[in-house]
Amino acid sequence: MGDPKKQRKKYSTPMHPWIQSNIESEKKIKEEYGLKNKTEIFIANSFLKKYKNIAKALIAKKTEQGEKEKLQILKKLQQLGLLSVGSDLDQILGLEMKDVLERRLQSIVFRKGLAKSINQARQFIVHRHIMVGDKEISMPSYLVSLEEENKIGFKMNSSLASEDHPERINTEAKEIKEEVEAIKDHQKKSNSKSKKKEVEDTEDLDADVLDAEVLEESENLGLVEEENEN
Repeated sequence: MGDPKKQRKKYSTPMHPWIQSNIESEKKIKEEYGLKNKTEIFIANSFLKKYKNIAKALIAKKTEQGEKEKLQILKKLQQLGLLSVGSDLDQILGLEMKDVLERRLQSIVFRKGLAKSINQARQFIVHRHIMVGDKEISMPSYLVSLEEENKIGFKMNSSLASEDHPERINTEAKEIKEEVEAIKDHQKKSNSKSKKKEVEDTEDLDADVLDAEVLEESENLGLVEEENEN
């Protein structure tokens, strides 16, 4: 049979990995999308770079074969949800790395509300709780097509398939909780405003009483002075 083919790296690393601004932005992306390491960032970046290079080459290729390849690449990226229908090659050049990360299975599981956090979404996928159609996918980096997006769910024999599972998000309960918290906040604001108004009214009343007392004392003092003069 021969020796197995050696797998090549499917990504390229940055030429200058120690630039502070890049390190900080990569850290934020890693936390936002629940990535295991920076390698997943490099893979997404290399995927995007590959199609941008193809788009640049096809823009300059004014042949029948070039038009055929152009339609093929646009169709593929539209199926992945990276481009809308009617887009052209210029839209490929405008894509960002976050556009690719948003199409990962991990991101979509979280956005669909099947997990409480982006990291929990990764855990569900790695532990083989998630199905895409009739396929069991255990790769968080799997790029989901538009056709597959509505077919994502829990495995039938998974404990998480039950909506009563404590790790499942109860959407209705969550909405009710948010409404209750909003009502409480509104009541707190109303109470603070009414208390503030009461304090202001009390201060105004005290000021009026004080003015009346001062006026009365002034009048009494004036009467005393008149009597002394007489």
